[in-house]
Amino acid sequence: MDLVMVCVNCRYTTPFPVNQFKSRVGTVSSHQYVSLKAPSSFYSVLKTRRRRRRRRRKCSPRISNFAASTNGAITRASAGGELLLGKSSAAMEQLDIERGVCIPFRKYTPETVRNKVLESRGAVLSLILRGVEIVWSLGLYWSNLTYDFLVGRDEEVVPYRARQLRNLLCDLGPSFIKAGQVLANRPDIIREDYMNELCILQDDVPPFPNQVAFNIIEEELGQPLEALFSKISSQTIAAASLGQVYRATLRSSGQDVAIKVQRPQIEPIIYRDLFLFRTLASFLNGISLQKLGCNAELIVDEFGEKLLEELDYTLEARNLEDFIENFKNDPTVKIPRVYKQLSGRRVLVMEWIDGIRCTDPQAIKEAGIDLDGFLTVGVSAALRQLLEFGLFHGDPHPGNIFAMLDGRIAYVDFGNVAVLSQQNKQILIDAVVHAVNEDYAEMANDFTRLGFLAPGTDVAPIIPALEAIWQNSAGKGLSDFNFRSVTGKFNQLVYNYPIRIPERFSLVIRSLLTQEGICFTLKPDFKFLEVAYPYVAKRLLTDPNPALRERLIQVLFKDGLFQWKRLENLIVLAKENVAKMSSNPALQVKGMQTSRGLKVESKLDLTDTMKDGARLFLIDEGIRRQLLLALTEDSKLHIQELVDVYRLIQDDIDVQSVALEVARDFPTVVRDLMLSWSESVLSDR
Repeated sequence: MDLVMVCVNCRYTTPFPVNQFKSRVGTVSSHQYVSLKAPSSFYSVLKTRRRRRRRRRKCSPRISNFAASTNGAITRASAGGELLLGKSSAAMEQLDIERGVCIPFRKYTPETVRNKVLESRGAVLSLILRGVEIVWSLGLYWSNLTYDFLVGRDEEVVPYRARQLRNLLCDLGPSFIKAGQVLANRPDIIREDYMNELCILQDDVPPFPNQVAFNIIEEELGQPLEALFSKISSQTIAAASLGQVYRATLRSSGQDVAIKVQRPQIEPIIYRDLFLFRTLASFLNGISLQKLGCNAELIVDEFGEKLLEELDYTLEARNLEDFIENFKNDPTVKIPRVYKQLSGRRVLVMEWIDGIRCTDPQAIKEAGIDLDGFLTVGVSAALRQLLEFGLFHGDPHPGNIFAMLDGRIAYVDFGNVAVLSQQNKQILIDAVVHAVNEDYAEMANDFTRLGFLAPGTDVAPIIPALEAIWQNSAGKGLSDFNFRSVTGKFNQLVYNYPIRIPERFSLVIRSLLTQEGICFTLKPDFKFLEVAYPYVAKRLLTDPNPALRERLIQVLFKDGLFQWKRLENLIVLAKENVAKMSSNPALQVKGMQTSRGLKVESKLDLTDTMKDGARLFLIDEGIRRQLLLALTEDSKLHIQELVDVYRLIQDDIDVQSVALEVARDFPTVVRDLMLSWSESVLSDR
């Protein structure tokens, strides 16, 4: 069985595989981890956590820097050879609670940043000069906005002031460029017209000299450049605010690779700016609490955490390994191999991807790639990252996504990824279920559970707004639905109410919007939800996760009535997903499935779902009563509905096999039935 890591003290943590344990590395957090075998001990851990949740016990304050080795022993571990200790702030603890997962090592804490910045007198002087520059530049811009308001021309000069802000952020350097890119997805902080201007904020900056980059490579890898690479490009392939990329050929194998090199002396600049950001944020806490329901420092902490993760290329290497592991059985997705022995904190060497950029639909067609098949692959890969793995690409712009000649989709640049815990994924699915059932009060509560609203916030004023947004969008149907229109209405909601968009969900929104935009670029009449809905339907019907089984029941029952039509629609959509994926041209190229030893479903397999349904019918008295009522609603037997459902799935199920599986599982079912009966008897007493 697989080993998982869990925090023995924390009631918010989510177990995750040992091979991914060191992937979220940084400063040590106040958590103690042990390794356990899954799945049997997984459930005992969950029961323990539920008991602790009832007692409302908090995480132990002691510092533990422990990680598990592959044999399950507890050993000390370090992050890329460096372990930065620091006391977590209240804001960081709040972020841990919202995320539903505790991070074993932290790259960022406010204390770590302060210690780094104030370690020398020269650094203090540089800090003061930089602070004066920032305050002067932003103060001058703010005075212009104030003047516009006083003379009554604030609305008419918005386009000009938005462009001025974009240029100002570019002039202030890489930290502000990154901050602008974050603000472009934060309607809770700035107006939509300013967001639209910041969306075109370019990360392209002039490259630094080749010789400087080559010296960094040699310093980081400890060998001369000529010993490692037989050739390297004389021009950068791409240059950004944090680093630049070269193309090279490995001397040992002749393999073409991409070399990502960090800008010299960028880390002290980032630390200095983060310290100043947080200092300025401390003066804005009152406004932030009123507008967003949280301290401004928490927003800076979210931003700083992601930015410092991008600076450590060892983390990006681990992100690549995690993505490779997640998609290892998916023949439609290509993730470049990472050469960890040739990589370090400032240098990353990975496989070179030969593909066509997703901004060129004509080139994709001329290469003979099936456009519909490629788009289906892309949407399915995005949804798997979000809802299945909980680890998704945070910056899937057209320059980071390629169409391979064999029809696969390829991703590059994994410095900016986001993690959703199992808890967060389940709440997201809850929100979808509540939207389907038009339960907007619970939908608003889901926003609180995800961190959009501060605990204790009155959700009553938000419920009508949510209802208006969803009904207006859902009423258009699949043909006219798009995320951008829904996001526009949602932006107005979060700007007018004390709603904060957590960093990870701003990345989710940006990821979905960007990938929908790529789909529209390649095919203007593409319907994103016509691919997304079938995928979600298949997950609900076939995923054995108990939490998803529970959500399926919630979808099928509304106000105590069984939704026969909804069940039929789910089956039709799920079969559509299987048909699209199994017939995808990316799977037919040169017998790709066979050559890679990968199995792709050719039909909808509902065997496990039917087994679980039969078990639930026998054990759960409430479900049994509801299903029997469903067959006799309106004083008539609903035999025709059963026949219609059977006709939909008769070609996809082997009744004899299902019966045999149920028979094999019968002793376990009887045992569970007796336990359920004995518990009910004891509870009555």
